[in-house]
Amino acid sequence: MTWYLQALALAFWLVIGLGTLAIIVIGILDRLQKSDAIRRNYPVIGRFRSLFSTLGEFFRQYFFAMDREELPFNRAQRDWVKHAAAGAGNTLAFGSTRNINVVGTALFTPNPFPPLDDQFSKSEPMQIGPHARMPFIARSFFNISGMSYGAISKPAVRALSRGAYKAGMWMNTGEGGLSPYHLEGGADIVYQIGTAKYGVRDADGNLDDDKLREIAGIPEVKMFELKLAQGAKPGKGGILPAEKITPEIAGIRGIHPGQDSLSPNRHKEISNFDELLDMLGHIREVTGKPVGIKTVMGGLDAFNDLFKCINARGAEHAPDFITLDGGEGGTGASPMPLMDLVGMSVREALPLLTDLRNKAGLKDRIRIVASGKLVNPGDVAWALAAGADFVTSARGFMFSLGCIQALKCNKNTCPTGITTHDPRFQAGLVVEDKDKRVAMYGKSVVKEVETIAHSVGVSEPRLLRRRHVRLVQPDGSSIPMNELFPSGRRSQTVS
Repeated sequence: MTWYLQALALAFWLVIGLGTLAIIVIGILDRLQKSDAIRRNYPVIGRFRSLFSTLGEFFRQYFFAMDREELPFNRAQRDWVKHAAAGAGNTLAFGSTRNINVVGTALFTPNPFPPLDDQFSKSEPMQIGPHARMPFIARSFFNISGMSYGAISKPAVRALSRGAYKAGMWMNTGEGGLSPYHLEGGADIVYQIGTAKYGVRDADGNLDDDKLREIAGIPEVKMFELKLAQGAKPGKGGILPAEKITPEIAGIRGIHPGQDSLSPNRHKEISNFDELLDMLGHIREVTGKPVGIKTVMGGLDAFNDLFKCINARGAEHAPDFITLDGGEGGTGASPMPLMDLVGMSVREALPLLTDLRNKAGLKDRIRIVASGKLVNPGDVAWALAAGADFVTSARGFMFSLGCIQALKCNKNTCPTGITTHDPRFQAGLVVEDKDKRVAMYGKSVVKEVETIAHSVGVSEPRLLRRRHVRLVQPDGSSIPMNELFPSGRRSQTVS
């Protein structure tokens, strides 16, 4: 037994000695390095600052932040999606935890005599693209926004495709092209053409009509969306890090693997609205299907000029839809100044855009699709009341897949398997379970928006109007949205 204790003691002192040596070596290295002043002045101990900063993100999310404090999405928002996706009840007890005095909060106005149970109705399908050879009849007002295969993983795309089909929603490909996994579920597909024209480009990055026809020939592809800008990075093209570009993704996009994929900041063929309408007309003619644009508002002037250009040419030359993304929109990778500071919020921009469209006499010609942090029923109901015909969400459906807002989308280390191509992490995303959650979340949003519509006295969501919403002001009072955003205001100069 004595020899055992002696060996144990020797091992103990050996570990202590090696640990001390390691601390000394690290201390010397810290003192000699020149890049970090804290580590240079406080060897070894200074390293804890970086550790605690990293851990702080975790502790804030799980222990310190209140339910409605976090950004970009708080715990209450994420939990609602989680419960909706699981098919669990979303009823609450004892009262709301939401502070309704926050400026901009939307409060819906209850009707004293709402429709009876047998007077409710579902939203009717809506046609998009009356001048296309094959118009699209969209079944749902709530749909999946653009998320590229590459930015998100194979199992994530498969689950979204299956879930979209089950819920009767469309699924936008994002600018990364069409993969077999988008088609797996049989959902309606909106093919997004970004500035790099992935999937429909030639070797020089120009639009390839033959590839465009080939994509248009796929029955599930119902529309094309020409992406001019997105809310999280207006004026900046898409960014896909090299570590997320597999040979398969490179083949789908028509690019080279092993290097970052950076899209141009705009379509090189389009430098004015006439050229934009030319491009839209060309794509519509080649494909025979509706074509729209995705963009971000920075003011009224640009859209006023767009609608003037349309009316000068004729309504048949108009985009079939406009997807309006807010400056609060999300992405997997964007420079902070663009994500934080560029582009109007969809809360301000959407009413302005719909008023301009209507004033130009294009209400029945151009459909408006609202996007940008609209994940809960109240957000979607507000957008419909503001004038949107459809609402799309990306991050809401990511939450339904199990996203925990780890903020690792750009690092290929997403712990839930949604935005990574590491097989270890992807194994955690079980398609056969998550597709049901995607569908349930989409259906739950639609159902609860219908509930809001009924409470204000209309039979279905697209009958929501601005007079049904009051917006909280800085003094704590609320004002009807139709007074803040009256149609036909003098600043709208379309003629």
